[in-house]
Amino acid sequence: MSLVKAATNLSSIIDKDPSVIPVLNRFGIRLGTGDITIEDACRVKKQNTEFILAILNTFINEAYFPEDKFRSFESGEIADYLFQTNGYYRHFQLPNIERHFKLLIQSAAADSNIYLLLEFFQELRESILKRVEYDNALVIPALKGGEPDASLNAVIKKMELSDIGIADRLSDLKNMFVRHLRGIYDDNLLYAVILAIITLEKDMRQNNRIRARLLYPLLMSMANNV
Repeated sequence: MSLVKAATNLSSIIDKDPSVIPVLNRFGIRLGTGDITIEDACRVKKQNTEFILAILNTFINEAYFPEDKFRSFESGEIADYLFQTNGYYRHFQLPNIERHFKLLIQSAAADSNIYLLLEFFQELRESILKRVEYDNALVIPALKGGEPDASLNAVIKKMELSDIGIADRLSDLKNMFVRHLRGIYDDNLLYAVILAIITLEKDMRQNNRIRARLLYPLLMSMANNV
């Protein structure tokens, strides 16, 4: 997909890649966009147009990452985006997957192994929520002007490894459905679960790029200057 610009029509972006909907939601931009542009929406929502463009283009285009541009933004803006992203995972995406998962189990025959995949997901869910808790306790306060200490370096290195591991385990869960699922189940519910997992995996991988290339180096620099 070509790069999104300030004058790009919001509806055209969503038509080409509906997975940007939750990203827009994090900035308070919801469906019912009419013919407005990104710049129009940012004006109404009092958002930084350049920051939203950087986030959207990073999300849409795998090879795109304007590191210098991101470094020009206020750390508070980045903290707010991180907080909204984590809120999406905790309050919407994870409960959505779990809800469909449980409905899928209810529809499955006794010989199905879906409950084993649910157990794998629930362990993964706890890992994601633990990362959210670390963000809320350490990363976001530091970005908002807190006083990080030098011990933050070691924590961040562990969190970087956790980021990669979580996304890879989401991919593993998807592949388990494809390769190892057995028994009778509801095909539509199964598709809903897999689609939600794929959506979360993509979102987290794109978000992890921002964390690895911007958030963690910034925080480590802050800690080293203590």
